[in-house]
Amino acid sequence: MKSIITILCCFLCATMSTGQERYLTKNGTINFFSKAPIENITADNNQVLSIIDATNNQMAISILMKSFLFKKALMQEHFNENYVESDKYPKATFKGDLLNFDAVNETVRVVKVKGILTIHGISKEITIDANMAKIKEAILVDGEFIINLADFEIEIPAVVANNIAKNIKVSFNFNHEPYNK
Repeated sequence: MKSIITILCCFLCATMSTGQERYLTKNGTINFFSKAPIENITADNNQVLSIIDATNNQMAISILMKSFLFKKALMQEHFNENYVESDKYPKATFKGDLLNFDAVNETVRVVKVKGILTIHGISKEITIDANMAKIKEAILVDGEFIINLADFEIEIPAVVANNIAKNIKVSFNFNHEPYNK
């Protein structure tokens, strides 16, 4: 009888632990900043889907491009129609590995994130540093990196080329909660 109880306890613990190995957020935030001579350009997106699979130290992110909000409607229109062509390329994605994820605990640690970033239909391998901490049951992730628009074949019309930066600072902040099916 003790062995049956022991087996059931082990099975229950294993089942509970596998339920806590995936972490999800549907309202992560990403914003970008472009320093420009005439006017700085910023946009925010608070509808970013991100998942961390702690069993294999992987992370995936999906960003709906039309969810970026700008202070000026005309900037948002130009972004979606002329630059990222949101109707043709509605999403940006990232899929990659958390290289030193095993060290994440209550203390904020820098974790290398290496994977494939796809924007405007172009995929590029990137490696960035992200700040991560596991607080209670949540995994908090934030950081920033620079992307070169030319790497993703995002063309800037010659008439405004001097007003838009060729490199964009991207910042992100995710609060992943345990994912329970």
